[in-house]
Amino acid sequence: MASTKRRASGKMRRRSLGRTGFKVSEVGFGGWGIGKALWGRTDDAESLKALAAALDAGIDFFDTALAYGDGHSEELIGKALKETGGTATVATKIPPKNWEWPARPWMSLARAFPPDWIVSCTERSLRHLRRDRIDLQQFHVWQDKWLQDPQWPETAAAVAGLKKAGKIRCIGVSTNEDDPDTALEVVRGGFADSVQALFNLFDQRAAESLLPLCRKMDVGVVARCPFDEGSLTGMLTPSTRFEPGDFRGHYFGGDRLAEACRRVAALGESALGPKAPTLPVAALKFALSFEAVSTVIPGMRRPAHVAQNVLAADGRYFDLRELQALAKHRWVRDFYI
Repeated sequence: MASTKRRASGKMRRRSLGRTGFKVSEVGFGGWGIGKALWGRTDDAESLKALAAALDAGIDFFDTALAYGDGHSEELIGKALKETGGTATVATKIPPKNWEWPARPWMSLARAFPPDWIVSCTERSLRHLRRDRIDLQQFHVWQDKWLQDPQWPETAAAVAGLKKAGKIRCIGVSTNEDDPDTALEVVRGGFADSVQALFNLFDQRAAESLLPLCRKMDVGVVARCPFDEGSLTGMLTPSTRFEPGDFRGHYFGGDRLAEACRRVAALGESALGPKAPTLPVAALKFALSFEAVSTVIPGMRRPAHVAQNVLAADGRYFDLRELQALAKHRWVRDFYI
């Protein structure tokens, strides 16, 4: 990769990430797919080209996680930013120590996020990212029950210590896939500077309680899984077969894929039009139509993905009438388990 410094394009629209003081691109970069884990074959050279294309397009929010290929995604993002001289807000995540997703009601903080684990994971992520400070560190799984856990004061103190040491600037939580309301209390209590939540044309539950509360509390919202792991790109068919190691073989297993394709086809009249000529653009614009959303983070493994996704950030979003029409396509389910 060339070492020429890149300046973010002025065309990309930006929003405040809640009260953090960061302004971030409306379309961010979701880093799971480039981590070489659970997405089938991935080419690092192509991933680096996608990262460079994202920077050139004005994308300046990069979301990754220590769990994405045991830090491989973090390393690629760190390499891209170092070699291009690009500037960006970088967010990553601490995996639960027991490596269990989602957080179950019986899961204690001692099993998921003991203080020494929070510190050691943050140190590893800093090395991978080649940075002295993580802009936004996040708990990769969350349940509000932990606020009453006897270990919570120690966990919160570990986060405060990392902030005081200058190793992280802000802290966020990533909600369980099966329930966006698992983070309402942590938002009300003021601990979380941001919340990352599954939010897309099918699963619209975050709009009911979480988004209004985050807007009220000035907490940033990172909307993840805007493409429902691929179905909302419109590129999958009932005959699609996934490579060995691609988790979507399970996610769309049995009759799930056929049902997803049927529902995608039904979206056309409501989602497509002058504002959104393609389904990927419509999917991203859906999330961006909510003022509480700070950024939406589709995965982008190729430069072509970047070119398609940045088209969504043009300021022409769905109005209330259009959102009401799209609400008829809600489809609540949990294919991750």
